[in-house]
Amino acid sequence: MLYLVRMDVNIPADVPPATAEAAKSAEKALSQALQRDGRWCHLWRVVGQYANYSVFDVAGNDELHEILQGLPLYPYMAIQVTPLAQHPSSLAASEH
Repeated sequence: MLYLVRMDVNIPADVPPATAEAAKSAEKALSQALQRDGRWCHLWRVVGQYANYSVFDVAGNDELHEILQGLPLYPYMAIQVTPLAQHPSSLAASEH
């Protein structure tokens, strides 16, 4: 299943800089591993914000939930999830 996910990150000012940097580094490593294995298909930055839009291709709700909760920056995120379905007018629809 495909999901469009918006993640807005807000690390509180009282989080020690070393803690924030460690979380960011671990987040980068995990996100790149998930991209390599095909589950995190797209990752796009929202210009001017500490936010992104991502597309995930996972088995279902439970797997996506597990991935999102496992992100090191998860405690500092506001997340919006939109399940996606193929649009009948999409050129890609004829490929399936």
